[in-house]
Amino acid sequence: MTPRTTADGPAVEIFIDGASLGNPGPAGVGAVFLDEQGARLARLSKYVGETTNNVAEYLALLYALQEAQARGWRHVSVKTDSELLAKQLSGEYKVRDQTLRLFHELARHLMRAFERCAVEHVSRSRNAEADRLAGEAVEDRFDTSVKRT
Repeated sequence: MTPRTTADGPAVEIFIDGASLGNPGPAGVGAVFLDEQGARLARLSKYVGETTNNVAEYLALLYALQEAQARGWRHVSVKTDSELLAKQLSGEYKVRDQTLRLFHELARHLMRAFERCAVEHVSRSRNAEADRLAGEAVEDRFDTSVKRT
């Protein structure tokens, strides 16, 4: 299924989440890709190893951006319940942690590949499906493949 085309091209809304059991602990990422009418285009769920919740949030963003790029989507709006991630990417918060700084730089680099790419903070209640997918990835941690639907 491809997203509806607007005057600016197809627009895709992406809900992302990262989860870890412990901090650090076993971690997973989830992403849900929706068209402008809210129809699901794809889902992504992946176990990412032992890491912190903040690293898992960045990895969720990176996997989602790579998936969107691979599918040829040029206009994306990313929704995350991680205030830290959203505010670091907007420049409102500084990125002090060295590891997060690397992921932040990679995310900014990937974002430039899109004609339009924005990251917005949303409530956890709006991010339930991505949260569920990230949690499932942790539960299925011995399966390290990316699950796409």
